[in-house]
Amino acid sequence: MSDHERSSESESQTISRRAAIKKTVNAGLAAGAVMSAPSWVLPALAQGEELVPFSDMPEDYSRPPARPGGTHFLDTRQISSDSFYTDNQDFYVVQHYGQPELDLSSYRLQITGLVDNPVEYTLADLQAMPQFDLDAGFECGGNRPLGIFQGLIGNANWRGVRLRDLLEAAGVQPEGKEIVFFGGDIGVEEIRETEVEQAFARSLPVADAMRDVNMLALQMNGEALPQGHGRPVRLLVPGFYGVANVKWLTQIHVQDRRYMGRFMGRDYVTLKKERVGDQERWVENSVTRINLKSAIVRVSRMADEFTITGFVLNDGTPLQSVEVKIDDGPWQRAEIDPRSSQYSWKLFSMPWSNPDAGEHTIVSRVTDANGNVQPAQSELPEKVSRWENFGQMPRTLVIS
Repeated sequence: MSDHERSSESESQTISRRAAIKKTVNAGLAAGAVMSAPSWVLPALAQGEELVPFSDMPEDYSRPPARPGGTHFLDTRQISSDSFYTDNQDFYVVQHYGQPELDLSSYRLQITGLVDNPVEYTLADLQAMPQFDLDAGFECGGNRPLGIFQGLIGNANWRGVRLRDLLEAAGVQPEGKEIVFFGGDIGVEEIRETEVEQAFARSLPVADAMRDVNMLALQMNGEALPQGHGRPVRLLVPGFYGVANVKWLTQIHVQDRRYMGRFMGRDYVTLKKERVGDQERWVENSVTRINLKSAIVRVSRMADEFTITGFVLNDGTPLQSVEVKIDDGPWQRAEIDPRSSQYSWKLFSMPWSNPDAGEHTIVSRVTDANGNVQPAQSELPEKVSRWENFGQMPRTLVIS
């Protein structure tokens, strides 16, 4: 086969894959009518199938519809085997300094600091570079079970430029220790009684930034990156909480010290009690890699057959198992969706046949290939910050 034929075949496969993703997303959206129907309408129910309500949720629970410029979260009961990719309009959205609309014709991405070749790229420059696809799911560092029921979550197929290629072309100097990513979203902060203008920014150590899976994403689920998700370019750091994935990216800066901006040094910082040597101390850590986590989000019924569905997120470490426990029974193995990949969310399901009538408690746990087990809430260290909620989450429901 000639190089031209290989290139054509590769391009055809890429187009077919993107078309399949669009079809999957659009089918899920049509099934749920997410944006046009009332928020209590739930998708992907087969004929004769019904959704079993959780008794730990209000009977009239609903989430607001997505609106431009606003925070948005999923109704996690909508997550099913038919919604492996979250529709772009329903993927969760959080922002801190609004949603800037960058001029695409004048857009520039700068690489500055301790590099041999400071450089500036236009959007056309980035679009012309070799690109790759990656499935990646993540959640907000403040995702939680109460109120929003784990709704700050999403999973998508992303396409863009490999970050490492740009850093290698720029030539990171040996003195460079930290790489800072600045967004085009800018706000005013009061620091020590002084108002200062700050851009949203996060940083990575050079070794983390050089991972070959990190991406400057230009597309999401086969479409140009939407405005609310960072148009025209966002950073994608697979296996990290959403805060690391800087939107509206405008500058990459290499420096010789730790970056201590608000969203690294003061906010998105977890405060918890740990053993340090032989002392118990309060320890602060920036929110970075996703902790090993699973959660049950949906129970459906078809006659006397019930199906329990949930998701797993982690830092990309391979999984050993996902298990579900019903009441005081044994842990039972659940099945993981075969479409799952290293950095995507991993949807799981387990059949539940002929349960007794009455109230039940169900909970999941995940174990990774290194033997790490998702802890129960009682096993977690004392914590006073609202970040990194990854303990087991029991759900309750009533079978009639």
